[in-house]
Amino acid sequence: MSDLVFGLDTFGDVPVDGTGAPVSHAAAIRQVLDEAVLADQIGVDAIALGEHHRPEYSVSTPETVLAGIATRTERIKLASGVTVLSSDDPVRVFQRFSTVDALSNGRAEVILGRGSFTESFPLFGYDLSDYDVLFEEKIELFAKLLDEKPVTWSGTTRAPLKDADVFPKTESGRLTTWVGVGGSPQSVVRTARYGFPLMLAIIGGAPTRFAPYIDLYRRAAEQFGTTAHPVGMHSPGFVADTDEEAREGFWPGYKVMRDRIGKLRGWPPVRREEFDAEVAHGSMYVGSPETVARKIAKAVGDLGVGRFDLIYTVGPQPAGARMRAVELYGTKVIPMVRDILAG
Repeated sequence: MSDLVFGLDTFGDVPVDGTGAPVSHAAAIRQVLDEAVLADQIGVDAIALGEHHRPEYSVSTPETVLAGIATRTERIKLASGVTVLSSDDPVRVFQRFSTVDALSNGRAEVILGRGSFTESFPLFGYDLSDYDVLFEEKIELFAKLLDEKPVTWSGTTRAPLKDADVFPKTESGRLTTWVGVGGSPQSVVRTARYGFPLMLAIIGGAPTRFAPYIDLYRRAAEQFGTTAHPVGMHSPGFVADTDEEAREGFWPGYKVMRDRIGKLRGWPPVRREEFDAEVAHGSMYVGSPETVARKIAKAVGDLGVGRFDLIYTVGPQPAGARMRAVELYGTKVIPMVRDILAG
């Protein structure tokens, strides 16, 4: 499993300073940059920045922040996690990420998604009743753009294109493109139809629940005659020097964020017992380096995935604790997982 890829994911959650007060959005973005530079230096393979349009998060344009990271790093892959394609323009998404690809000497990746949050739709003038058709049409256009040849396309969600050539081109001739999926079989099949790698958002429950989706992806790719790439997964977690420090440091910010989102979605407030159960048996990787490494190794082994991304920020955590989590993930957790899987 030496070719297993390890990444970090963040939405640019606004951290708190030494007094417990939230920092500015600008400071939060600079914090993400510092974390990415550290991750690059200690051997983390990838960093993915998610797009959000909410006050708790600082990253609304992942590719802009990735461009800044590109100029400060040397080897780490630079991805979105995800780009909400439905409320964006595929041509502009391609142009922005091919620009990041140029600045980073070919390290850019885009992870496309429909978005589990919907704030971007009214913000950019899209009707949520078009949720499905927006993504279906726009991913079709994006797939054509990836060939980097003049494109002719027509649909109902944007103006048609006739022999439109789009710039800048990438040096490799192909922008690495994934699709992020949260658990819809139709989305898995669509991803296979276009021959894109699949990134599974596994954010609750036992990871093995997602084994049927991986099997579906491989079977669908075989039927479509496309390539079934190694599947990726991303899940939330937090690494500290001890299990207790990790749990107690992660829980308060997690509860704030989970209850805020839950209120919008009709969920009851999360209880500590639920959190502890998820840490023990579910898809939350919280603990010391040894604890997190063992749990990641089991999930990766059970599912046979080729990439694991840890969502290392959830809610208003202390900035210093976040940097320490990145450090421990790169210097302790990743080597331990590789050793376990090689044994």
